[in-house]
Amino acid sequence: MDIKKATVVGSGLMGSGIAQVIAQAGFPVSVYDSFPEALKKGKDSVEKSLGRLVKSGKISQDKVSEILGRMVFTGSMEDAVKDSDIIIEAVPEIPELKEEVFKNIEKFARQDAILATNTSNIRITEIASSLKNPERLAGMHFFNPPVIMKLVEVIKGEKTSQAVFDSIFDFSKKIGKTPIRVMKDTAGFVVNRISAPESLYFILLLDNNVDTPQAIDSFAKGQGLPMGPYELMDYVGVDTVLHSLEYYAKTLSPDYGKTKIIKKMVDENKLGIKTGQGFYKWENGKAQIPKSEPSSKVQLLDVFVLEINEAVKLIEDGVAVPDDIEKGYSLGMNRPFGPISVAKGLTNKEVKDKLDELYNKFKVEVFKPARTIEEGKLKDAISGNLKSKQGAPAKENKDQGDRLVHIVRQGKVARIEIRNGKNNLLNGTVLDQLHESIQELWNDREIHVVVVAGNDNVFSAGAELTQYIPDAFDFIENSRKGERTFRELSEMPKIVIAEMKKYTLGGGFELSLNCDIRISTPDCIIGFPEVTLGLLPGWSGSQRLAKLIGLSRATSLILTGEKFDGKKAEELGIVYKTYSSEEIREKTMEFAADLAEKVSPIAAALTKRLLNKGSEVPMDVGLEMEAIAMGTIYTSQDFMEGISAFVQKRKPEYKFR
Repeated sequence: MDIKKATVVGSGLMGSGIAQVIAQAGFPVSVYDSFPEALKKGKDSVEKSLGRLVKSGKISQDKVSEILGRMVFTGSMEDAVKDSDIIIEAVPEIPELKEEVFKNIEKFARQDAILATNTSNIRITEIASSLKNPERLAGMHFFNPPVIMKLVEVIKGEKTSQAVFDSIFDFSKKIGKTPIRVMKDTAGFVVNRISAPESLYFILLLDNNVDTPQAIDSFAKGQGLPMGPYELMDYVGVDTVLHSLEYYAKTLSPDYGKTKIIKKMVDENKLGIKTGQGFYKWENGKAQIPKSEPSSKVQLLDVFVLEINEAVKLIEDGVAVPDDIEKGYSLGMNRPFGPISVAKGLTNKEVKDKLDELYNKFKVEVFKPARTIEEGKLKDAISGNLKSKQGAPAKENKDQGDRLVHIVRQGKVARIEIRNGKNNLLNGTVLDQLHESIQELWNDREIHVVVVAGNDNVFSAGAELTQYIPDAFDFIENSRKGERTFRELSEMPKIVIAEMKKYTLGGGFELSLNCDIRISTPDCIIGFPEVTLGLLPGWSGSQRLAKLIGLSRATSLILTGEKFDGKKAEELGIVYKTYSSEEIREKTMEFAADLAEKVSPIAAALTKRLLNKGSEVPMDVGLEMEAIAMGTIYTSQDFMEGISAFVQKRKPEYKFR
């Protein structure tokens, strides 16, 4: 189903934001609302949003006119939907209202038009129950604000056709979003479903007088969260939280109805920011939170195991696969990691014991360990090897477009490109995919030279420091993982070139030091800032740099945390050549292609080993290694080809044999 024109029904903050996203992606879009004042407010909201983009330099004023030219705001349902390929409903979370809206849409929409609902919690099957053709309705859940948040949950109702499901998934990509597949209809879908038990947990803490809201919020902020749980509930609306939990009580578990304090707050109209009073008093858009020491009665692990437990239930039920759960939760909650990553750093026993403790404390069935965790099969679940209740394996949905590390082949040269956001931060997933890429190219005899590069702008600004690492031993293992992965580049039987630009810091600098040759832009910012962050270079930097430029200079650079540019790196002998940012890719690839043609790959591989291993052994041992390497290369076909080409005054054609 080819989607060329869209309609959004509902011009509130979500509806107008979704329409703006679609228009910015180049699609014509109609926005319908039955209330003229809401329609005007929605249009004003879009214009203000685009104005902010102009002010920040992200788009031009001409672009604003172009985007607005693709948008039509109308109070006529018929005019809005009659020519649309997809109609997205974005009205308040009231099931009866949504059902009524879709009945009206059906009167005017084409028979082949796709219908989508932006509901955040309500089951798609429930909304579709009153439709004549429920198979053409699916969930398309954007996150707030839709102009900024990348995630879209695409949800399949019980009767949604596969063609509609796939079309919405593809359309989400075309409008610049990152969709995940929710393959089975459940209240809350993925992100809100995983968040539900922890919302209940934080309310039960107050119901049971465990601690005060300000103490628990102080603890949460101390863990790096921008808002504590109660400040966040105030911000989104205490009534909104209550309505969600009441819906979950009807559809998931009666446990979600065990919420005394927020029921009382709603009765007293203490709804948070919207009424000026909730858990806290609100003035000028800010919560007036009494100062408090961080709570010592809650643990971050409490929240993490509840998230893991609910994620495992989703995997068991075939709702979503681990990769999509991880991606969805990290993007939807704007966090650097999700429950799958956290689960990888914990044992099944640790998770089960903590869940048992929470269940015994609060007597809430929702907190009980999932069947898989009870059976000791947590790792099977998060690795995608678990069979669902229907017996079908919960296979991972491997989408190459979602990878953070890509291989791009060009003749005898391969580029390993890291594409992890604007700063190309290095985390466990990047290291795993880098390892996979190195192994894929290791014995590929058609590739003679490998270029390691970042995205269009940055090599790498270093390690992702916010990734979750449970304890000191795991931190050691994380260090060893980076060291081993980077060392593979130095031992790889290919010439490896680092293409450094804009930022090459910390772990990114260590990555480059494990390459054989470094090429940089003159203004690239390079260095080890770790000591200024209370860390040290932990992915081989403390060893590599000293061997490259000498102990004295390496000591000065590492202990001061000094940052220097590519030109100085060239003077220090760290960088081989520098090129401007406009030409570095082209020049690096030309250089790599030239090496791939004129340098014997077998000679290069053996020379790399001599240089790396020879520096670690006594001179006599190194010389013996060199002699053996000479004997080995003497019998190679490439040696014969090199001599023949030299005598015949032609370019050699090396076969890596």
